[in-house]
Amino acid sequence: MPSFASQLAQTFDEFGGVCMGIDPHPFLLEAWGLSDDAHGVREFALRAVDAAAGNVGMIKPQVAFFERFGAAGYAILEESFALARSAGLLVIADVKRGDLSSSVDAYGQAWLTPGSSLEADAMTAVAYQGVSELSGPFELARSAGKGIFVLAATSNASARTIQTARIAEGEHAGATVAASVVRDVTALNTESGLGSFGVVIGATVDVADYGIKSGELVDLPILAPGFGAQGAQVEQARELYGDAVSNTIVTVSRSVLQEGANQIPAELRSLRSQLREQVR
Repeated sequence: MPSFASQLAQTFDEFGGVCMGIDPHPFLLEAWGLSDDAHGVREFALRAVDAAAGNVGMIKPQVAFFERFGAAGYAILEESFALARSAGLLVIADVKRGDLSSSVDAYGQAWLTPGSSLEADAMTAVAYQGVSELSGPFELARSAGKGIFVLAATSNASARTIQTARIAEGEHAGATVAASVVRDVTALNTESGLGSFGVVIGATVDVADYGIKSGELVDLPILAPGFGAQGAQVEQARELYGDAVSNTIVTVSRSVLQEGANQIPAELRSLRSQLREQVR
């Protein structure tokens, strides 16, 4: 079974690092002429997957917007995931799960188990209780050829105080919380070159302010929200991520989705071209 790292490397080679988020906000449903209910979300999600296929190599559904509709929302996720993966898209489930080990193991089983109705290629996770508490999902991901992205330096300003706080004791004493996550996740990657496990680093933050050295990010998959509607531009990717731009997943959602399904392919191709210039 190929590792997530090898799948991600192939995607980078073929399509580059642009990833389309699928976030069915109520205002986007309205803009698309769809109802703010499960029926509208299903139409939105399936059209978005169709528009992404062949134009980018990855999608990132924001699970919260589907969970609003309970069982019907999860059924839409199952259908959307299956459609996306059959179209050759890598699916990163933006679920941001985190808990003590026994509970978080179950989250990993839901989203990363091959054959699960919610099977994705990777998931996002939160390590507030410590990266070590995610050992179960990491083990499952490694055996199943899946990926995990742990939140490190996020694009919301309110997180800065916690994520830049300095650790008082232990192996990461003196490091920031964000930097300690980067180092713990890096240590879990056993591949040579690009790893299967990565971190979330928002495009609206300066990594130096978070105590992260740019050299620590090379070969570490970076899931990068914050482009488009949150203010960062794809033309800034190298400025923001340095040499790690080649292993950065540039996620765009509202700025592309608001153009409507018919315009999405052209928008994505344009962004791919812009990012290609940054990676060279």
